Amino acid sequence: MSQPSAQVTAAEISRIAGVTRATVSNWRRRHEDFPAPTGGTESSPLYDLAAVQEWLRERGSTTPAPARQGLRTALRIHGAGTASRLFPLVLTAAHLPDGELGRLAGLPDDELTAEANAAADRLPDAVPDTGSSHYARDEAQVVRALLRTVHDDGAQAALDVLATRELEDTARTGTSTTPEPLASLMARLLPAGTRRVLDSACGSGTLLVEAARQGAGALYGQDLIPVQAQRTAVRLLITAPDARSTIRTGDSLRADAFPELTVDAVLSSPPFGLRDWGQEELALDPRWAYGVPSRSDSELAWAQHALAHLEPGGYAVLLMPPGLGFRTSARRIRAELVRSGALRAVLGLPPRVLPYAGIAPQLWVLQRPDPAGPERTSVLFVETASPTDSTTGATTRTGTRSRTESVDWVPLAQRALDLWGAFRDEPEAFADEPGVARAVSVVDLLSEQTDLSPARHVRETPADVDPARLARRAAYLRQQLTEAAQPLAADEPAWHPSGDSAREWRWATVADLARGGALTVLQSAARPPRETTAGDDGPSADHHVLLARDIVEGSAPSGTGDDVRPCDEQPVHPGDVLLPRVSGAGRGTLTRVADEADADALLGPQIYLLRPDPKRLDSWFLSGFLGSRDNLAAASTTTSSLVHLTPNRMRVPLLPLAEQRRYGAAFRRVHELRAAAARAAGLAREAADTVADGLTVGALNPPDSDVPE
Repeated sequence: MSQPSAQVTAAEISRIAGVTRATVSNWRRRHEDFPAPTGGTESSPLYDLAAVQEWLRERGSTTPAPARQGLRTALRIHGAGTASRLFPLVLTAAHLPDGELGRLAGLPDDELTAEANAAADRLPDAVPDTGSSHYARDEAQVVRALLRTVHDDGAQAALDVLATRELEDTARTGTSTTPEPLASLMARLLPAGTRRVLDSACGSGTLLVEAARQGAGALYGQDLIPVQAQRTAVRLLITAPDARSTIRTGDSLRADAFPELTVDAVLSSPPFGLRDWGQEELALDPRWAYGVPSRSDSELAWAQHALAHLEPGGYAVLLMPPGLGFRTSARRIRAELVRSGALRAVLGLPPRVLPYAGIAPQLWVLQRPDPAGPERTSVLFVETASPTDSTTGATTRTGTRSRTESVDWVPLAQRALDLWGAFRDEPEAFADEPGVARAVSVVDLLSEQTDLSPARHVRETPADVDPARLARRAAYLRQQLTEAAQPLAADEPAWHPSGDSAREWRWATVADLARGGALTVLQSAARPPRETTAGDDGPSADHHVLLARDIVEGSAPSGTGDDVRPCDEQPVHPGDVLLPRVSGAGRGTLTRVADEADADALLGPQIYLLRPDPKRLDSWFLSGFLGSRDNLAAASTTTSSLVHLTPNRMRVPLLPLAEQRRYGAAFRRVHELRAAAARAAGLAREAADTVADGLTVGALNPPDSDVPE
């Protein structure tokens, strides 16, 4: 069998050469001898690897490619299905010393595959649905790449590259990973001494790994997607070798792999919003002890599935969407969970703790009722995203959390654990913390809509308000507003008329400027419908990513590496001009000039990046004219409430660079003016709300000077 020809993408060429994707684009455009595409599509061409390497060698542009990149390239050459067959080999390689890994990688193809096959034969049958783990001679390239990745980057990195490659070939969604700090919090909410843990939607195994770190010794998992189950099985064998792990493939709701199993605890981050979860065919299922969930409430099916697998008194911690707490269709089952004592706590999390969703999710802590246990008369509600008074550290009723504020997991987790521990140990003696935590009686919850939204229950009442603290808050906000308004009152430069009539210019479109090499236009793909993890050959999950909403809101990069495909990462450079491809009509500014604070952030999905040649185009000049009303109107289409931009149709005047810089400085001043106005407006709203709340609850008195004569 002949060796298949290796093909690489432009992103992979950039990694091989150690340059940006923009540089590769310039090479393609400016060098006639750059290798022509040999496959792919017009928008995503593929290039012959050998031809590219030869072209780079001739120009001295080669750098050693990361081992993970070599594995990724080899996997594409060998097609779908190869990655899953390599999972067992990762387990073998993980236990080999570096010297042995290096020896194996250097063997001839025949000897390498023979040793790999012998190793596969010795493996326990612990990885589900991998099929044949024997490797042919023509697969030596990918086996060697795998060994080198384990040697250079570790077994976890190799495992994630395999899984990510396999997921690229599936249309499955809902494969996003649970952030490790969140998974750690969920596992630590379980009682000490928890030994047997189940995750019925285990994904990549993050929750089970955290359970093992907390001392669990028997781990059970199931996932609908085979590659996820395989990934979890190998990951647990590597990271928790002393634990007994059993991982299965299948639909946990329709085909439970552990129908008779009961455990000490369940940890799960089930998929949100499933419609086709089997509601009709499972209508008589005995798991629905609290009511049959509606078709739109799949999360309540997962909650009852978890309770059915618990020993009496056992705990489940589930990640849930916020809408489940107040959705009308879920009210009856919510009420039954409360009435029976199965629902013990609901913890509200900050918005956007999940890189794949902008919601503020919740943690539901459930406990299977024990007939011999105490009666549960209250439910704990905690709002971990409560804003704090910056002068006193106290929680306020009217403050708002910055939408782009990064989550400080250490204090958040400790606060949640302390509050839950105090309530779990002595619920009747729990001391409420207004604005943060409150224990609400079952009677009170059942007397209304059984709304389980934490913010509704923890908010301060008039009896909780400290007048002195509220007065300090109002004074602080007034001071902040005064300082924020100073730039608005500063002397503005004189704006002189251009003459009796407006200036007339020669214009060029963005497409014209790109063809002439004055700028490069890049665009990012849509959000990846699959999992990306820190071990992948893409960016780490905590890497800053600039999102479209950050452009519109004028905020710092708020995304993470999970927002970017491994093959699509494009760093943002100072001076780049950025535009969202889609935006809400009338929302914020639609152009942004990247500054040093944005440097090295990655370009998020649905964004156009225009990189001007600084010797020919001034960035602020370009941004100012692109953001003009005429340009936005001419280069956009509006559907419903959304605006879709097409920057190639936008125009800028042809001016000398010195004149561009004069205009650029003026546009920068306009940008600063807008930013100051937005900050002052936000502080003014917050100050007004604080004073209004204080007046209406009787915590503040009106000043004497406001009394009319």
